[in-house]
Amino acid sequence: MKINTQDVLHVADLARLQLDNDAVETFSQQLDAVLSYMDLLNKVDTSNVTPTSHAIALTNAFRDDTPTGHLPRQEGLANAPQADEGCFLVPKVIE
Repeated sequence: MKINTQDVLHVADLARLQLDNDAVETFSQQLDAVLSYMDLLNKVDTSNVTPTSHAIALTNAFRDDTPTGHLPRQEGLANAPQADEGCFLVPKVIE
């Protein structure tokens, strides 16, 4: 399929885009290359290929949800910009 500058200008008009002549030429070449590649892919025989929803078969890679001990308070506050009496100090948000 050949995309020409008139096609690009038509789509740009529908999308309410203003394109200069260089952009129109660039887009027409790029879109033509994309559609030419799609034509090539359409020629591939996929009759024996089962449809898939993903390119590779993966399952969720979650770790087991096993209970563990909690983080000690001093360790949790170690990187806090400000702390007081075992609590985070934050700026007042609501007046």
